[in-house]
Amino acid sequence: MRTLLFTGKGGVGKTTIAAGTAARAAQDGHKTLVLSTDPAHSLADALGIDEPAYGEGPREVAPNLWSLHVDVRDRFTQAWGDIQQYLLDVLDSAGVDPIEAEELTVLPGAEEVLALLEVRDRVRSGDWDVVILDCAPTAETLRLLALPDALRWYMDRIWPTERRILGVLRPILRRASGVPMPRDHVLDAIERLHEDLSDVRSVLTDSNASVRLVTTPEAVVFAEARRTLTSLALYGYRVDGIVVNRIFPLTGADDWRAKWITAQAIQLARIEADCEPVPVFRAGYQAAEPVGPTALADLVTEVYGDGDPIALHEVPEPLSVSRKGSDFELVIALPLVAKGEVDVARRSDELMVTVGAHRRVLSLPSALRRCEIRGARLEPGRLLIDFTPDPAQFPRKA
Repeated sequence: MRTLLFTGKGGVGKTTIAAGTAARAAQDGHKTLVLSTDPAHSLADALGIDEPAYGEGPREVAPNLWSLHVDVRDRFTQAWGDIQQYLLDVLDSAGVDPIEAEELTVLPGAEEVLALLEVRDRVRSGDWDVVILDCAPTAETLRLLALPDALRWYMDRIWPTERRILGVLRPILRRASGVPMPRDHVLDAIERLHEDLSDVRSVLTDSNASVRLVTTPEAVVFAEARRTLTSLALYGYRVDGIVVNRIFPLTGADDWRAKWITAQAIQLARIEADCEPVPVFRAGYQAAEPVGPTALADLVTEVYGDGDPIALHEVPEPLSVSRKGSDFELVIALPLVAKGEVDVARRSDELMVTVGAHRRVLSLPSALRRCEIRGARLEPGRLLIDFTPDPAQFPRKA
């Protein structure tokens, strides 16, 4: 079972590359499902099919190739309905207009979240050899993929105490505030959502899952791809390929295009140098827009050549722990990071790693919880943190 996610800055052609990879995998004999979390819903356009009807399941668009339009409304009701109803009751008690309350209780990013739950279900079903996800543009994707970690911290550290207090004080708080307190079925719904998102994360960080970044050979676009590569590694997602799209052909260039070719060559060299050891693939500008499974598969054949388009390329593990004599070394993959961009802090059993605007809170393994941080250093592509046993928790034998 292979799971592939495609993301990139809006307009770089990630939907085309994702759909093309799916089409080529299907041609190679793999039963393939491709779906999208991009609100633009351009997957159907790329495949050359009509927008699917509401509620329609996986739709076969070519031999071995299916596409899926996620039934967001039903999914929303299942995952968010109880929580939303409680919020509506609270707003109603505060005198908020019902129509405004309905708008306020719509979960931001609901379509993307629920599409990820759909991916989880399809991967776990065992019905497919390959599941390919065309993600939303990078900023939305990063927020989405960081959500399970953020919610996990809240559920582990705050939620048990909060739920216990609510259970004891619910009648008192309701009388004192006049605001309805959440019932057990609402609290259960929050826990189910947390469990679902944790399950999504386990699927997307599985050893058979990876992310491919799509970019173009332009300085501004690649700058965002660099930050995305670093952030995905920070959150523990494996990036096993960079696809550089819309490269000008070298033949038949006039003066105007020659300048673009020169500029793109500089960026291509920089991309390949910066992203090593992650493989970099190239996709040239096409003479016509590739629409439909055949044209998409032809494009991706150009990208991957004779190689397997769904092969999982070997890249450094996002996180690993090794023994160094009596000490331990924690290694976090952090490609394209400069020394001043990283901050590491320890708080009880957690390690907080901040890179630019992104922070990840890691629960330390039991062995490292009984250690002290001796030092940290940044090497090309990775952060190394040294732990030494705390004598108070590792008593020496007599």
